[in-house]
Amino acid sequence: MDSLWIYVSDIFEPMFQTSLDQPQISTRFYCVPTRNLRRSISQLSLDTYTVLATLMLRSFCARSALLPTGAACPSTFAPISIRTYASESKGEFDLLVIGGGPGGYVAAIKAAQLGLKTACIDKRGSLGGTCLNVGCIPSKSMLNNSHIYHTILHDTKNRGIEVSDVKLNLQAMMKAKESSVKSLTSGIEMLFKKNGVQYIKGSGKLVGDHEVQVKPLEGDKDTIFRAKNIIIATGSEATPFPGLEFDEKHIVSSTGALELSTVPKKMIVIGGGIIGLEMGSVWSRLGADVTVVEYMDSIGAGMDAETSKQFQKIMAKQGIKFKLNTKVLGGRVENGIAKVDVEAAKGGKAETIEADVVLVAIGRRPYTDNLGLENVGIEKDEKGRIIIDQEYRTSTRHVRVIGDVTFGAMLAHKAEEEGIAAVEYMHFGHGHVNYATIPSVMYTHPEVAWVGQTEQQVKESGRAFKVGAFPFAANSRAKTNVDFQGQVKFIADKETDRILGVHIIGPNAGEMISEAVLAMEYGASCEDIGRTCHAHPTLSEAFKEAAMATYGKAIHF
Repeated sequence: MDSLWIYVSDIFEPMFQTSLDQPQISTRFYCVPTRNLRRSISQLSLDTYTVLATLMLRSFCARSALLPTGAACPSTFAPISIRTYASESKGEFDLLVIGGGPGGYVAAIKAAQLGLKTACIDKRGSLGGTCLNVGCIPSKSMLNNSHIYHTILHDTKNRGIEVSDVKLNLQAMMKAKESSVKSLTSGIEMLFKKNGVQYIKGSGKLVGDHEVQVKPLEGDKDTIFRAKNIIIATGSEATPFPGLEFDEKHIVSSTGALELSTVPKKMIVIGGGIIGLEMGSVWSRLGADVTVVEYMDSIGAGMDAETSKQFQKIMAKQGIKFKLNTKVLGGRVENGIAKVDVEAAKGGKAETIEADVVLVAIGRRPYTDNLGLENVGIEKDEKGRIIIDQEYRTSTRHVRVIGDVTFGAMLAHKAEEEGIAAVEYMHFGHGHVNYATIPSVMYTHPEVAWVGQTEQQVKESGRAFKVGAFPFAANSRAKTNVDFQGQVKFIADKETDRILGVHIIGPNAGEMISEAVLAMEYGASCEDIGRTCHAHPTLSEAFKEAAMATYGKAIHF
């Protein structure tokens, strides 16, 4: 095979226009000599068919297609027609997205970039969803600033820095948080304008085939919009605990925990997951006496068992108390004091613990209120999740669903990936999300991050495996930063050396986990990591050393 017809998507077309000698034959089709394909991946010496497979899987990432060359550009693979439904009418679209969170706004921008007439409906009044407005982003601001405050109070003398008269200005800290949020939400609006996405402020409800009724945030008149395709990305809400209704003053959700006007003397956190531990960590650093109540025998649901135990010890040293294997029976607020009744999970004598504030962080549930799902026959499961197929389609085929409102981990970056994939399925007929390489991060200090399987999961699968670990205490950069708690842990297939999971406790673990994600995405082995040069001195050297430890060749430990 001397040459190929290549259909190039919009993402890769500029690359072909500038890097290949061959002219474009027809819209987005290029007749490219095989030698040019080899040149683009010159480090490989492979036959033509392997080159094609490599390009399909790695370079094009399911966004472009390859066809054998023929006498003429294949007419059977014409570029996909766009705007097949929407007319120039103001109320008609190729795609309507309900929900402007990470999944929704990313899907809307992606669709607009593909040339689709797109609108995004959001009822909050500021884009970004829970994550940007009252979740991921404001919590990270509080986590960062509370860590700085705690460091100044407790960890400067051994660094040669003497500080006196340190004061907490909680109101100023809250303003800094709000400033970050405002900047980012307005940034998404600018991205909408840049990409031609129409932003509709209001509540969207399915009222008929291809029809969405919008109740505006301002004004009384509802409007009906029509679209060929609809994506639901309405996210989730905090799950309440029976008998402990949110008042966002004494009994608070994660949203309320970010809005407290004073530092509570005592705080009870119900739930030892990521949200509870992050928020508990914030208020502990700022001076609260924090107790975490968890029904299970460990913290950090989904976390590797060894990692969980090590992390709990670190948090305990920071002053957070834990009541594991403990069942919450109920609670109440009396004279401004929150009282929570608990007992051992396996039964036993009940006791009452008191606090100024109780944070209920037992999870989140899909938000589907007033979406009109019943109007178009869309089904939910027993947990309230909208049922979808592998292409994110509901039982109503032109309606797709992504993010927290359907199956899988409730993570912003997972929703973003699904937003891209759903639009690609809709537009090209193919898309992809590798759920085996979706990372999780807990932004405490030290951070905890992981991707892939835990050691327990691999054991249960019956697969032969090996483990390698490297402590940050043996890492030069961590030692010079006087920040060396934790380790990097690799789990790999014993026979093939392929990476199965990576678990990190330590400084900047959330940044470091991306190397593990990329390695696993490409099916890398521990030796691949061990043979990759990492700059010195960096924290990432611990990542390399942990990989080398799986085959007994770590250098510095």
